[in-house]
Amino acid sequence: MKIAEFETFVVGNPPPHFGGRYFIFVKLVTDDGIVGYGEIYTATFSPEVVAHMAEDVIERWFVGSDPFHIERMWRNTYGSGYTLRPDVSLGSVLSGIEMACWDICGKAVGKPVYELLGGRVHDKLRSYTYLYPPATEGEDVYSTPFYEDPIASAEVAAREAERGFTAVKFDPAGAYTVYDGHMPPLEALRRSEEFCKHIREAVGDRADLLFGTHGQFTAAGAIRLAKRLEAYDPLWFEEPTPPDNVDEMAKVARGTSIPIATGERLTTKYEFHRVLEAGAAAILQPALGRSGGILETKKISAIAEVYYAQIAPHLYCGPIEALANIQLATCIPNFLILESIQTFGGFYAELLTRPIEWQDGYVIPPTDPGLGSDLNEDVARANPWSGSELHLTMKTTPNLPDGS
Repeated sequence: MKIAEFETFVVGNPPPHFGGRYFIFVKLVTDDGIVGYGEIYTATFSPEVVAHMAEDVIERWFVGSDPFHIERMWRNTYGSGYTLRPDVSLGSVLSGIEMACWDICGKAVGKPVYELLGGRVHDKLRSYTYLYPPATEGEDVYSTPFYEDPIASAEVAAREAERGFTAVKFDPAGAYTVYDGHMPPLEALRRSEEFCKHIREAVGDRADLLFGTHGQFTAAGAIRLAKRLEAYDPLWFEEPTPPDNVDEMAKVARGTSIPIATGERLTTKYEFHRVLEAGAAAILQPALGRSGGILETKKISAIAEVYYAQIAPHLYCGPIEALANIQLATCIPNFLILESIQTFGGFYAELLTRPIEWQDGYVIPPTDPGLGSDLNEDVARANPWSGSELHLTMKTTPNLPDGS
């Protein structure tokens, strides 16, 4: 069996855009007709450019190869063009292609991917969701004042807890910019504490609070903020400092009782190991469409075991990466919690031939071969991306002391 054909899809995610503005999917087909799907999570270039990058890598290193030879193809790609170092764009492209290979392997032997990686450990997977605004069809989620309103967020948190979620995530600390890290202004400190206060009152001890930031602060500023949040006992303080200097993040970890979580912007075992070695985080958040793929993230999880660190796969992406996250989470002993896009309904469900099963706060691992579901190509083709923005963008002006 050899990889013979391939195709990429750039799919526009309709408003309210939960999960991002677009999704980039990869399709591999073997010479005996087995189809595998993967997803690329990168925002450094336009999605059309990323799709061409994937096509180049597939043609160069995967076509004509046995899809079971994942380690060999991974190393060839990782060293492509004399790199052999963590590169978030190449790592993302490689992640999506590798994911599709595992989908093929599972289908070839009639087993879910997790059964090929040590077998099922968890019968159900605890999940959490961001607190998203109650959006009507066609409404752009990025234009709402919801994210600055602690009362509205607390109301949504209470509803999500009633629905069964045992953890909710929110990030009220203000805009993140290309000039981060910065010192949090007084308004951001006050607002963050208000969010934690009202959401804790709304959910009581039914749900953990997951406090998100986007690498926004200096270590000193993050510690200053953490001191205000400790009374509300968050499960984690996410990415408190920029991801490029883990020693600074380690200062935050030593300066607060709140566990530090990080990893959505990291790729390969090498970057995650630096986090663990520095003592910068107790919870790792690999996004499998960026972290190096399924096998690489299994290795990351194994390294984390040595440090008693737990894995909480990150998801701000499409449903194929979600399927890969589920496969990995099912077979690792140090799994903590899985990020959901609400309950994986709406456009997420439409993009899959079999929707992700979510019950009372838990994802139920699929038993179908491969990743457990396929891309609905008819839906993907009917929703092409036509915009010019990146999947995520940062503010390009510095924050001012008044929070503006």
